[in-house]
Amino acid sequence: MGRSNLRHGLTIGAVAAVLALALWFGGLLNGWENTTWTWRVRALARPGASTDQVALILLDQNSLDWGREFNDLSWPWPREVYAPILDFCGRAGSKAVAFDVLFTEPSVYGVWDDQALGDAITRNGAFVGALFLSIDEHAQDDSRATDPIPDVRENAALMANVSDVPDPDGVFRRAGLWRRRDGDPVPSLGMGAWLVGTGREAPDAPRAEALLRFRGPPSVYNPLSAASIIQSELLLLEGETPTVSPDALRDKYVLFGFSAPGLLDLRPTPISRVTPGVFIHATTLDNLLSDDFMREAAPAAVAAGTLLLALLSGLVVVGLTGTARTLLASLGLLVLPLALGFAAYGPGWWWPVIPGTIATAGALFGGMVRNYAVEGRQRRFIKSAFRHYLSPAVIEKILVDPNALSLGGERRELSILFSDLAGFTSLSEGMEPEALTTLLNEYLSDMTDIILEEGGTLDKYEGDAILAFWNAPLAQADHAARACRAAVRCQAQLAARRGEFRERCGSDMYMRIGIHTGDVIVGNMGSRQRFDYTIIGDAANLASRLEGANKVFGSWIMVSDATLAAANAASDAPYVSRELGELRVVGRKEPVLVHELAALPGDPEPAVYAPYARALDRCRAGDLEAAAAAFSDLAGDPPSAAYRTRCKAAIEARDPFTGLWNLVNK
Repeated sequence: MGRSNLRHGLTIGAVAAVLALALWFGGLLNGWENTTWTWRVRALARPGASTDQVALILLDQNSLDWGREFNDLSWPWPREVYAPILDFCGRAGSKAVAFDVLFTEPSVYGVWDDQALGDAITRNGAFVGALFLSIDEHAQDDSRATDPIPDVRENAALMANVSDVPDPDGVFRRAGLWRRRDGDPVPSLGMGAWLVGTGREAPDAPRAEALLRFRGPPSVYNPLSAASIIQSELLLLEGETPTVSPDALRDKYVLFGFSAPGLLDLRPTPISRVTPGVFIHATTLDNLLSDDFMREAAPAAVAAGTLLLALLSGLVVVGLTGTARTLLASLGLLVLPLALGFAAYGPGWWWPVIPGTIATAGALFGGMVRNYAVEGRQRRFIKSAFRHYLSPAVIEKILVDPNALSLGGERRELSILFSDLAGFTSLSEGMEPEALTTLLNEYLSDMTDIILEEGGTLDKYEGDAILAFWNAPLAQADHAARACRAAVRCQAQLAARRGEFRERCGSDMYMRIGIHTGDVIVGNMGSRQRFDYTIIGDAANLASRLEGANKVFGSWIMVSDATLAAANAASDAPYVSRELGELRVVGRKEPVLVHELAALPGDPEPAVYAPYARALDRCRAGDLEAAAAAFSDLAGDPPSAAYRTRCKAAIEARDPFTGLWNLVNK
């Protein structure tokens, strides 16, 4: 990379990084960043080491329906109904039972109802009650509290706070672990359950907040309905089998809360827009048990990473040439910040994605603008000047190295394809010039598209004939296989449109193709004012002659033995083909073994191929009468008909059949 490109790339990257970081530090990217965090949480949330120690009991819609239909319970339920839940947890030996319910007013059913709840709390012994600490941003060291009734407050093992503050977009991603009240720390409900279950003391520390590592949807805690727990406790008291075994809650931390929509305790989290509030407390408890809260990356580290990504992007885009490579590199660089963000999630880090993405995109855009301004004029001139008679691959090579426009060439092995429409001259005589031109253009476009898709270089059109080749200007190890695949695909495309073309020209259109692999001279040839990227040599002439030789056998794709051998060597399975024989070509001393190409590797072999091969073996063995009879049995197969005629002629002339076919120059 030249000094100019290096300087431009670093400058563009630095400017893009400064702009992106300014937006990030200004808080203008938080909305987008939060969205990417939701993607990460939903894609990567997994149960943790302590997830199975946490259990949820939910007062869901089914529980409300059960209470109303079978027990005539209207909302709010009598508080004595919660006693069987506490007794069931005590029977199971739960480590702690935390209720995400605020009992701030005396029961509407009377004092006895509050006493029944207080007695159940006392029997349980490991109960964590809920209170509500108001949010006062100007006085964080002291909060106003809304306490529960004395029967709850005085009998609970610990009182915990259930109020919390979502992020500015209203989504709960974090949890306050504790806040102060009258100078004393008050834990959150999840932390309160952890303290009671582990026997720890409440920490004497300022208000703390943690970024939650969500384990998945609430179902990861195998939530149980309140109705099923109540029924199970009542059945146990009667000596019957419960619907839920106490073993389901044995030695677990149990959290009770509401999930019925009408009870208005559904909150947005990265997992879902409607999540039971108690699920957030359960996640806090789970993270405390595993000690694996998420951590936010240090701003200085994010700034350094963003700058590095932007500088790399700036250098890459100004150092690359060619649209395809630039776009591919740009896509990779744009994905990189997101990939880093996802990769950091596993170790427990929130690595911001958006600053790096914006910095990368800015650097790429700036680099492309620079490239367009500095190099665009030359590139546009080359494309405009040569796009009509050079293939796109050649143009891209010229754009990389304009010196490739000089005259000259190189000797290289190529696979060369020559095609021609059978009888097109007579077919076109009855058509209007405009209709003929339109038909020919559509046919040539279909064939050319396939050739280019297979990586071929289009040399030229000669009327309805096409000359194309592979392995130049770009090296292709599988050039013979590409040429054969293109030939089969071209025939299939013509067959698919044959009916349509028949309606327009009045006759069926068939194409003959010849392919040969051999050494030729390839390069820019012509005058200094106008030249073509083309080929010359005996191998090119042979491909053309093989196309014409199809007439002898009635075949449609004829390939030389050199081409077929190279194509099969580059493929997982051999191409479907059959030997046609040896051709003595004008201008060549040695005969050329040729084959008919029928289909791609893995396709079924035509039924006629096996009996044809047996008949050909008889012919080679000199048993011409048997061979002629065998070929006669293969009615409708043009190569068999050609061999039958040759065999009969040899029999009548009493001459041995040498197997050589003299190819008349077309």
